[in-house]
Amino acid sequence: MMFDDFQFASILVSTVRNAPVLIFAAMAGLFAERSGVVDLALEGKMLAAAFVSAAVGFATQNPWLGIAAGIAVSAAIALLQGFVSITQKGNQLVAGIALNIALSGLTFVLAQFFFMQGGRTPDLGAARLSTIVLPGAEAVAGVPVIGWIYSSLLSGHTILTYLAFALIPLVHWVIYHTRFGLRLRAVGENPHAADAAGVNVELTRFMAMLTAGVLCSLSGAYLSIVQSGFFLRDMSAGNGYLALTALVFGNWRPVYTALGCLMFGFFAALQVQIEGVVFPVIGKVPGSLIQMIPYVVTVVVLAGLMAKSVAPKAIGQPFVKSR
Repeated sequence: MMFDDFQFASILVSTVRNAPVLIFAAMAGLFAERSGVVDLALEGKMLAAAFVSAAVGFATQNPWLGIAAGIAVSAAIALLQGFVSITQKGNQLVAGIALNIALSGLTFVLAQFFFMQGGRTPDLGAARLSTIVLPGAEAVAGVPVIGWIYSSLLSGHTILTYLAFALIPLVHWVIYHTRFGLRLRAVGENPHAADAAGVNVELTRFMAMLTAGVLCSLSGAYLSIVQSGFFLRDMSAGNGYLALTALVFGNWRPVYTALGCLMFGFFAALQVQIEGVVFPVIGKVPGSLIQMIPYVVTVVVLAGLMAKSVAPKAIGQPFVKSR
């Protein structure tokens, strides 16, 4: 492929399709960490939901049953994580890493046990979610610029894609304009003051973890039921950690966090687009360097913004009720 064939428009479309994985996971992490719980287990919950969604979706040939099963499993893991981190006052970092390692191996073993296909599930076929064509998309497709934006950039995605972008203003409203959001921010900033004001800190944190589990499951379901059409070992490929980086980029605020997700989605799409492209002067860029792009961007973002980002003050600290 020559440089002249480089399609910026296709990168934008791919960005929209890549972003939901990160948006769901980042919003999940936002709820958990706003409550004061470090959620390093996003990666593991994504994998568990991806496997269960694909397995149940294939068995029933119904993607919605697969998604529902993924939600149940991810929520259960989130509650287990909450039990260790909140009730038992365990080390939140160790608990998250342990879950990631355990679920990475467990999903592979179960996939091999049930399907005997090298640790992956069969292709879902008709059990994948179908795309939605917006009204009038074909009619305006020929209109310059506006037609492409409506018919190609905005139309032709699955319902999970639209849900991911609708989630951004919804999460903003919940965090900043509801009683639950006020309590969530209070227990993440000063749990002892919140407790003195009558807020049940442990219950609030468990509700945040349950919400995080549900949202994270949608990220995993998107990976297997929308993007790939099957489950593959470690198919999350570090997206859980990228979502945490987006949280740092967005300073634990929904809108800015979503912008970080779009940025990482853009560079992931760029990585695919420029692979094999022959550039003027420098020629073809080695594939190994191209695959490094999202991770280099991650390091740059963390190095540049970590000192400026202000995390919830009580994050990572177990709450011990005052007597």
